[in-house]
Amino acid sequence: MSGLDLAVIAGYLLLTLGVGALATRRSRRSRHAGGADDYFLGARDLPAWAVMLSVVATETSALTVISVPGIAARGDFTFLQLAFGYLLGRIVVAAWLLPGYVDGTQQTAYQRLEARFGAPVRRALAAVFLATRFLADGVRIFAGAIPLALVTGWDVALSIVAMGGVTLLYTFTGGLRAVVWADVLQLAVYVAGGVAALYVALQLVGDPAVAWARAAEAGKLRLFDFSLDARFGFFAGLLGGALLSAASHGTDHIVVQRLLATRSLRDARVALVGSGVLVIAQFALFLAVGTALWAAGHAPAGTPGDELFPRFVITQLPAGLAGLVIAGILAAAMSTISSSISAMASSFTYDLYASWRGRDRDAAHLLQMGRWFSLLWGLLLIGGALGFHAFASGRDTPVVVLALSIASVTYGALLGSYVLAGTKVLGRDVITGATVSVVVMLGLVMGAKLSFLWTVPLGTALTVLVALARAALSGPQNPPA
Repeated sequence: MSGLDLAVIAGYLLLTLGVGALATRRSRRSRHAGGADDYFLGARDLPAWAVMLSVVATETSALTVISVPGIAARGDFTFLQLAFGYLLGRIVVAAWLLPGYVDGTQQTAYQRLEARFGAPVRRALAAVFLATRFLADGVRIFAGAIPLALVTGWDVALSIVAMGGVTLLYTFTGGLRAVVWADVLQLAVYVAGGVAALYVALQLVGDPAVAWARAAEAGKLRLFDFSLDARFGFFAGLLGGALLSAASHGTDHIVVQRLLATRSLRDARVALVGSGVLVIAQFALFLAVGTALWAAGHAPAGTPGDELFPRFVITQLPAGLAGLVIAGILAAAMSTISSSISAMASSFTYDLYASWRGRDRDAAHLLQMGRWFSLLWGLLLIGGALGFHAFASGRDTPVVVLALSIASVTYGALLGSYVLAGTKVLGRDVITGATVSVVVMLGLVMGAKLSFLWTVPLGTALTVLVALARAALSGPQNPPA
């Protein structure tokens, strides 16, 4: 890696800190300055387009940049079927859940469930969210540290600490406003890096038309697979992707937090559905990168799929451009870290701390505690990433699949709880259903007996059925939760 590449990476990191600092200064000048709502929700005054880009940057993260090219290099374009399901799930959430969220009175995704089921359900689901984000995003942070380690020669563990530390700095000081505007910059950087890498890979083939013809002949441009046993089949992708997206974008506070920060219901819907369209385009871009790597002969057998793209960047891209792509991978990883810290601190502050202490109206105190909780969760996420680094050593499972598998364990319980809000079950019925769902799905995923595409549909159904069964067995004398 040349000095120019390192300068590009350093310049990106400084620019990110500068964007965070500007957002922090603007936040302090806001008429809402000093309150927890400003810190965690950007004073509910963020534009739809910025929130849309922030949602995309958060959910794609470094896994898209690193792992998706490897999936295409080893397979085809059928992974894109999952993204079609993602868009369908967002449309459902925009029509079903957003009107109840964006009314100016809620701070978290789980607050609305308290009015229906009571405080215990709100706290339980917030705890499920925190556990899910901690585990899934620990994988994402670990993935983002891989290219930094390749560039600098550092150990992956040191790269995790360095990357996490820089991100924690601007997130701790600027809150959600700093996170969203940094996300906008970070998305632009990693998309530019992906486009640049695709161009170089196609040039190595000599003629882009030859590259695509070669890929088509080998069946690597196949988009739809209607077989029921396919890893990323059409029906599993559409149904599993839709429910996974409905759960992640309708019940996961890491996304809902951003939607709550928009100015109106219309803006929230534009941001949510628009992000689904952009995610399809992003997946297509990085799948194309992987196919181009294969056509150019840079997908040798025996190399783990998650290492193909970073190694191509290091060995084939010219000075400066390689630095841009590595900066893009770091940008994607840092977006996930900052988003997780903000969302987890927000949920912990409002759903657990304020609920237990009865200080939900003390904005100044919640702001102070929210900052400390941001620091705490930042340190915990860095520690979790270090743990996944130790766990993943020597494995060739794509990290994007590992992260989605972990998240899908609890998403069914979360989505099922919102479905149950339209029934007559009580709070403790919901907790029972959610608990059974998480335990069963965890066993299936850890035993490698179930694809993550089917975990959310089955987990949702199990949550609903168990809760309804418990309510029926308890009878009408069942007391309120």
